[in-house]
Amino acid sequence: MVYLLDDEPAMLKALTRLLRAQGLQVRAFTSAQQFFARERHQGPACLVLDLAMPEIDGLGVQERLRQGGVELPVVFLTGHGDIPMSVRALKAGAEDFLTKPVNAADLLQAIGAALKRAADQQAGIEDLAGLHERLATLTPREREVLGHVVAGKRNKQIAAHLGTGEQNIKVHRGRLMRKLGVRSVADLVRVTERLGVLPAK
Repeated sequence: MVYLLDDEPAMLKALTRLLRAQGLQVRAFTSAQQFFARERHQGPACLVLDLAMPEIDGLGVQERLRQGGVELPVVFLTGHGDIPMSVRALKAGAEDFLTKPVNAADLLQAIGAALKRAADQQAGIEDLAGLHERLATLTPREREVLGHVVAGKRNKQIAAHLGTGEQNIKVHRGRLMRKLGVRSVADLVRVTERLGVLPAK
């Protein structure tokens, strides 16, 4: 999905025609208010955003998205761009900053990069959600053992700390690794870092 936000209806019409001809879904808005009231698209999306608009300008829209924690790649399109503005937009995470009249190939390339970034972000979010679901299947004892394993402790040390046999720790360790879908301690450490699981002290 490509969202277009520009206060010039003729510009929106031309861009919509261009993008739909490329097989892209398009939703166009003439005001920031309309855009923020939109129904959210579930798949990858990006925003082609005019810089100079009444009410709230493009940089303001970008900032509001960022403050709301919305990961929506932005391609700026402007007839009034200057270097400080473009630097500010790119530092705030914009995918690209193009000037009007825009070259169609440049715009399509920027949108393609923005949609790829959006797809990668969505895949990362879904992957992390799956890891949280797996983590939730661990028993309280497996969670305890997990904390000690990622702290770098050996089975014997964990057993002594938890007051149980080394064989029990091996069983818990094997189960938790299967549940989390990892085969090595290195993979386990990477997964727990993503999940925010802290090593046991």
